[in-house]
Amino acid sequence: MKGSEVDRTLAGEAYLIVRQRILRGELPIGKVISRRKLAAELGMSQLPVMEACLRLEFEGLLESRPRAGTRVRIPTEQDVRGHYIVREALEVESARLFAETATPQERTELQKLAARVDVLSVQPNGDHFLYQTLHDKLHRSIADYARCPALSEAIEKNHALSSTWLCVPRTLSSDRPPRRHQELIDVLVKGDSAAAGEAMREHIQHGLQNTLHRLRPYFQMGETNGKTYARSVRSELKKQAKIA
Repeated sequence: MKGSEVDRTLAGEAYLIVRQRILRGELPIGKVISRRKLAAELGMSQLPVMEACLRLEFEGLLESRPRAGTRVRIPTEQDVRGHYIVREALEVESARLFAETATPQERTELQKLAARVDVLSVQPNGDHFLYQTLHDKLHRSIADYARCPALSEAIEKNHALSSTWLCVPRTLSSDRPPRRHQELIDVLVKGDSAAAGEAMREHIQHGLQNTLHRLRPYFQMGETNGKTYARSVRSELKKQAKIA
């Protein structure tokens, strides 16, 4: 295998490893990444690691600045709102088509999956990656059962970015039973496309508000460190909390 082919293969390997670490929350939002250390850890040169990082930058998972380095991207409020505008447009149509085309077996399957997602969502010490995986599977399955491959693919790409935001710890509330996803699917399985679309719209808007609340400290950190990267995300967040 020629050198360029080897580098492409290694770049693909590095891409998958770093992407998985980001989506699992092992590399949290704002975490500075040393390409040199990463290359040494993976046992490869810096070239394939650089190519992998460039690909992740293009996908919005990483960001780089001259003399500051590379880090897991800190979104702005505008980023989040824009993301949810696109997500709402995609998933409302997905819900409408699902209500019209899904089979009885598929509807039952999603009701069971929604119940599992809701249970995992309120477990303080639960497997967050499992919750994230099943949450994405739920929304992706709605699109799959809508029988529109292009829509399903677009939703899957849209979810990849927001998965990093779901890794941020959230405050659990005990004043409401964990049935948010079950309530959504209960409407979708009834077959009323207009009601399904509206239920999904409300679901996405609720998710937007939760995400904005969860990421508020990161918005402030991004504004404070506009030209440089904080080396300790945890310390910077504590500092922002004291200011607030």
